[in-house]
Amino acid sequence: MDWKQAWSTTTATTNTALDALAPMCAPFAARWDREAERRTLLRTPEHLKALMAAQREHNAARSTAAMARNQRSAARKASTNPLSATRRAARTADKAARQHHSQARSVLKAARKNYPATLRALAVQTHAAHAVPGGVASWLMTEATHALTLWPASVSAGLIGLNVAGLWLGRRQPAVQFEDGMTAEERRLASRLDPSFWVSNADARGLSGTVPTPAKLTPAGLVSHVRLDGRWTPKTFRAKTDEIRALLGARTDLRVEITSGSHGDRATITLRTRSAADGIDLTGWTPGAPWGVDTVTGEPVQVPLGRRMLIAGTSGSGKSWSTRALLAEASEYEDHRLVVIDPKRVEAVNWQHRSRTAITIDEVMQVTDELVEEMHERLELIPRGQDVIQISPERPRITVFVDEGAEVITMARRKRVRGTADEQGDPDWSQIMENLGTLARMARAAEIILIWATQKPTMDAKGGIDPQISAQITYRAALALSTSGESRVVFGEDATEKGWHAHELPMPGVAMLRSGPKAKPHPINTRAFSPADVIALPDRPVWQRTSASPSGSTLRLVKEQDATTAAPAGAPVADTNRDRVLKAVHDGARTLRDVTDRTGINKGTVSREVKALTATGALRKADDGMLLPGREAA
Repeated sequence: MDWKQAWSTTTATTNTALDALAPMCAPFAARWDREAERRTLLRTPEHLKALMAAQREHNAARSTAAMARNQRSAARKASTNPLSATRRAARTADKAARQHHSQARSVLKAARKNYPATLRALAVQTHAAHAVPGGVASWLMTEATHALTLWPASVSAGLIGLNVAGLWLGRRQPAVQFEDGMTAEERRLASRLDPSFWVSNADARGLSGTVPTPAKLTPAGLVSHVRLDGRWTPKTFRAKTDEIRALLGARTDLRVEITSGSHGDRATITLRTRSAADGIDLTGWTPGAPWGVDTVTGEPVQVPLGRRMLIAGTSGSGKSWSTRALLAEASEYEDHRLVVIDPKRVEAVNWQHRSRTAITIDEVMQVTDELVEEMHERLELIPRGQDVIQISPERPRITVFVDEGAEVITMARRKRVRGTADEQGDPDWSQIMENLGTLARMARAAEIILIWATQKPTMDAKGGIDPQISAQITYRAALALSTSGESRVVFGEDATEKGWHAHELPMPGVAMLRSGPKAKPHPINTRAFSPADVIALPDRPVWQRTSASPSGSTLRLVKEQDATTAAPAGAPVADTNRDRVLKAVHDGARTLRDVTDRTGINKGTVSREVKALTATGALRKADDGMLLPGREAA
C-alpha cells in the first residue's frame, strides 16, 4: 500500500491534519481490532475449562517429574553401581515422568492458544516485562548525575501513548469536503471513494493495495483514478467489480465502469450518477438532426448515410423508435431512396408513403431480386478509376432496412411443398438470403446500403444475424441486450475487455455505437421518433425497378399517380418481368432454365412469375412438367 499517496490525496479533501493522518493509522487500528475480536471469540467457557484442566495436569506432571528427579539423584548417591536395581528403577521413573511432563506442557500450550489473553492484557504484560527488569538494570548501571539517562519505564509509557493515539486516529472518521452541486447520493459515494474511507475498509473486501484519488464530479457522474500496487493490474481490478460496488454501497442499477488508466498501474472508476445528455430534447426529427447525444461528453452523435449497419436490441429496448430517425434521413433527399423489409409488418406500414416495403415472402423475394439486378447493372456503370458509383436522382443511394432479421432468416429457410423449383416452378426461398448476402458483400460500390436490425443477435441455427452479412458491417449499434455473449456478437470478441457492455444498458432508448477502433463505449441517448411522427412526414418518391433486359435495365422512380399525371396516350410502355416470361414461353421455352436463359431474369423471379401466370391460366404445365401457353391443347 502506498501510504504516501493516500496521505497526499487525503490532505486535499479533509479539514484538519488529524483527518489527513487517519488513513496512515487505519491499517494499524484495523489489525488491532481484528486480533482483539479473534481473541474474544476464542475465549469461550469450553476453552476455559480445557485450559484449567490442562493447567492442573501440567502442575501434577511437573510435581511428579521433580519428585522422580530427586529420587534418581538420591539413588545415584546411595549406590556407585550404575547397574544396580535401585538406580535403574529411579532412572526409568524419571524418564517416564519427564515424558509425561513434556506432553502436559504441550497440551497446556495448545489450551492457552485456544483461550488466549485479551489483547489489552497482553500489551500490559509485554510493557511490564520490558519496563520492570529494564528499569532495575538501568538504576543499577547508571550514575544519578548522568544527563542522558534513558529509563525503560518512560520508553514503555511513550509506546503506550503512541499505541493509544494510533488506535484513536485509525478509528477516526474524517470529514470529507465535497464539490458544490453534488446530490445526496453523490456525496455519499464520494465520501467512500475518498482515501480516508477506502484505505480503512479495502482490506476487508480484498482490495488492499489500491488507493483512489478523491472523486471528481463531471457531467457524466463521479470519476476517480485508482493507483494499483503489488499484484494488481487494471484487468484484475475490473474483475473485482462486485466487491467495489459493495465497498461503495452503490445501487444495484447504478452503472459502474472500470477501465484502464493513464498508466499500466492505474485504473479509472466511473459512477454514472448523471448524464451529460440531461435536458436535451431528443423527440421528433428534422433533416440533419443527430441520431443521439453522448451521455459522457454531451456531444451530438451523427450516423452518416451510406454505412452498412447492424442495430440490435432486445424487445422493449427502444430499437424501433431509435432507428426511425435514420430511416427518415435515408428517405428525405432527392438522391436517396428507402426499402423496408419487415415480415412483422408493423414498421413497414408506417413508411409506405416514402419507402418501398416488402412484407410477405413473395414481396421480399421480388424486392431482393430487383435489388441484385440493380446492383449488377450499377457495377457495370462504374467508370474505370472509380470505386463507387456517383449518386444522383436517376441513380439514388438505396438504403435497405431489414427488420426483423431473425424472421427474414426463418422465412428463407421455408421448405418447398413439392418437387424442385426447376421442375415445378415453386420458388426457392433460400434465394432471399443469397440475395441479401450478395448485397452486403458487393453492393456498397453500387450505393445499395444494407441496415440489419434484430432483437436476438446470435449466429447459431436460430440466430438473428447471418455470418456473411455480419462480416461486412462497419457500424455496429446496440441498445439493451440480454447477455454479455450477445454484446460480443455485436461488438466483437474484445467487447467485454474494452467496455462494450450493452447488456448493462438501461431501457429504453440508450445505445452504444462502435464505428471504428477509436470509438469509445459511451452510452448514447437516442432520438425518439414515434409512428405518428413517421406518418406525418411528407411523401417521397418510392423506388421501383420496372423492367430489365439481358443487356441492361431501366430504372423508374415513381410516386402514386392519379389520372392527371398518367402517361400520355400512345407512349411506349416497357415490358414487365411477367410479360417477358410469358413471351419466352410463347416463343418456345419449356423449362424454367430455358426461360431464365432467354430473359436474363433472376431464377427466383422467373419461378415467382411462372407460378403467378399458372394461377391466372396464362400458362399451364403438361404432365411431364413442361411449360405451355394456356390456350394450347393438352
